[in-house]
Amino acid sequence: MKSYFDIQVGDTESLKHKITKADIQKFVELTGDDNKLHVDEDFARTTQFKKPVVHGMLGASFISTIIGTKLPGDGALWFSQSLEFLLPVRIGDELTVTAEVVRKIDKDRIIELNVEIKNQDRQIVTKGVSKVKVVEIKTGDEAIAEPETRTKTALVIGGTGGIGRAVCKQLAADGFHVFVHYNTNKELAQSLKEQISSAEGKVSIVQADITNRNDVEQLFKLYERHFDSLDILVNASSIKIPQISFSQLNWSDFDQQVSFHVRSVFEVSKAFLSFLEKNKNGKIINIGTLAADKPNANWAHYISAKAALYGLTKAMAFELGPRGVRVNMVSPGLTDTELTADIPEKIKLITASQTPLRRLANTNDVAGAISFLASDKANFITGENIRLNGGQFSI
Repeated sequence: MKSYFDIQVGDTESLKHKITKADIQKFVELTGDDNKLHVDEDFARTTQFKKPVVHGMLGASFISTIIGTKLPGDGALWFSQSLEFLLPVRIGDELTVTAEVVRKIDKDRIIELNVEIKNQDRQIVTKGVSKVKVVEIKTGDEAIAEPETRTKTALVIGGTGGIGRAVCKQLAADGFHVFVHYNTNKELAQSLKEQISSAEGKVSIVQADITNRNDVEQLFKLYERHFDSLDILVNASSIKIPQISFSQLNWSDFDQQVSFHVRSVFEVSKAFLSFLEKNKNGKIINIGTLAADKPNANWAHYISAKAALYGLTKAMAFELGPRGVRVNMVSPGLTDTELTADIPEKIKLITASQTPLRRLANTNDVAGAISFLASDKANFITGENIRLNGGQFSI
């Protein structure tokens, strides 16, 4: 049987069958429909048809054959059919049944087929539209999946940041070919590449300003030169968060944060979506923040952007799930990185004391959560926000 994602609009299948008198006899025995127009030559001669007419549903029954054996095949659930009987079918006619996929409904994994039945004179005798649900086949062995032999790939946006570097190293250790994205810090990207390579990891570095759509398009084209699919996209890039009281905020402050944390994720995810769909197991992992659940003063612009990113994450998960793409978020609490270096030590100590585990998050904690979401162990998780805060906040 073809899987839903293997079926494309425009796919066609056909079969042929020559109608015999024995076919009619079997149909009558099975259904009890012994209408004289179908079985009595003398009676038929008195009608406008002059000869017996084959039961319309006998010919139409071969629609079931083509759906059940060819398109999509075993396990197909045929649940709706429209039919128009245009010309009579006679004993001895050779019917050709053709089905063509004209529409796919990803949410419910349904395909619509235009079906035509023609006789040996290429005349359409019956036509209609079929609706078929493509049932997912479960083998019972899915929990112990065979490991893939191909090299999986991961693109880490913001790969030279504190969290990004830890994520790149972890995913390389997990066996991914990691594409480390950077914007301006080529030296640090090159250093990270050397570290991963020395540990026998597979790594490449790529440059782009993700706030520039043309740069994002060029990033995709550069990646496309190496691979034709993408398994993991991690959006880990960040910018400085100026502390500004609400009364002093301008809309431009909001716009800067939203553009970076929401628009850039949108642009990059959209650019790589076709590649994430290729293997029916693509994953997008966004980075959120504890502050969206437990706000602090002077960060309204940043918190609003990250809250919007969570909304985008859930919306994408709902829409892209039927296409084989999972979308999740990891939201760490205060994490020891360059981005938080200017936060007073007193605040860090107070934050750690308020955490049941009595410490701040570190970059390896975040990388570990992302490693889990990137693995096959998380294949049934989508639309979730893993709150990585040591128990400081939970819902």
